[in-house]
Amino acid sequence: MTFLNVSGIRVEEAGKTVLQDISFTQQEFQKVAISGETGSGKSTLLKTIAGLVQPTAGQVQFEGETVIGPADKLVPGHPGIAYLSQHFELPHSLRVEQVLRYANTLTDEEAGFLYDICRVSHLLPRKTNQLSGGERQRIAMARLLSTSPQLLLLDEPFSNLDTAHKNILKAVIRDISEELAITCTLISHDPHDTLSWADEILVLQEGKLIQQGTPEQIYKQPVNEYAAALFGSYNRLSKAGTAAFSRLLGISTNGKDMLVRPESFKLSPAGNKALTGEVNSIGFFGSFYELEVQLPEGAVYVRTTEGHYSPGDTVQVSVSPEDVWHI
Repeated sequence: MTFLNVSGIRVEEAGKTVLQDISFTQQEFQKVAISGETGSGKSTLLKTIAGLVQPTAGQVQFEGETVIGPADKLVPGHPGIAYLSQHFELPHSLRVEQVLRYANTLTDEEAGFLYDICRVSHLLPRKTNQLSGGERQRIAMARLLSTSPQLLLLDEPFSNLDTAHKNILKAVIRDISEELAITCTLISHDPHDTLSWADEILVLQEGKLIQQGTPEQIYKQPVNEYAAALFGSYNRLSKAGTAAFSRLLGISTNGKDMLVRPESFKLSPAGNKALTGEVNSIGFFGSFYELEVQLPEGAVYVRTTEGHYSPGDTVQVSVSPEDVWHI
């Protein structure tokens, strides 16, 4: 039996189609991330899965049971699915232990284990108005998890968090999966969050599911330029540049433009499969340098860990055929 089956979901709101024929499956413990621009329908999809938004067509099945939408249920939601909104609310000026005790059916031992997982045990005596944004979010998550869901839906959980709190939350989400055996699905606009975490990524564009695959597939072979831009910078070569590299690599573009990630270009000794260029500028980004290299056919950006280049240097730029895609 499939853990989660989303089939033909269509959602219309105020005469506008928000989601169009969305279908996918998720297995238990499979980590799924949903990516897309603002307004692409990501949050609406999560809310539909949670039973908080009524689909116009299609259905969501969770562990073989149809998830009922709010139009057919007095209290929206499914007991096995927890949804943490990016706009969550906590009661004001209550102690954290009071907030977490409300509607908590866990034993003291179970609750203590959950609070340790969520890194909130030390916050129990404090009041909610004394917490940072990251602390408040972990409290809200612990409160949701006290209902013992099987599926946790996280809507932009890393938004507006500093690096320290983001790293803590990433560890919490990892432990929720491993220690509590809860399947997680999340939305994030940061490719570093999704590429390093997900088993599978769904890409939404204007309410449509345009690509689905592993992080490596999505990153290295995006279905279009929109999908490419969601997961990092890239070079779109001019027609002359596409033609020049195509001749070097012995490949056909079928009239399409060539796209290459900056780290896929290599700076190599002169050879018959490299183009000669001149370094225009250099940017330092901590773990790598990014060079703007002027080729006769146009400028490209190249990433390297070598820091000995200077503006005006002559370099040879090459790329492997498997690191190229065409649009």
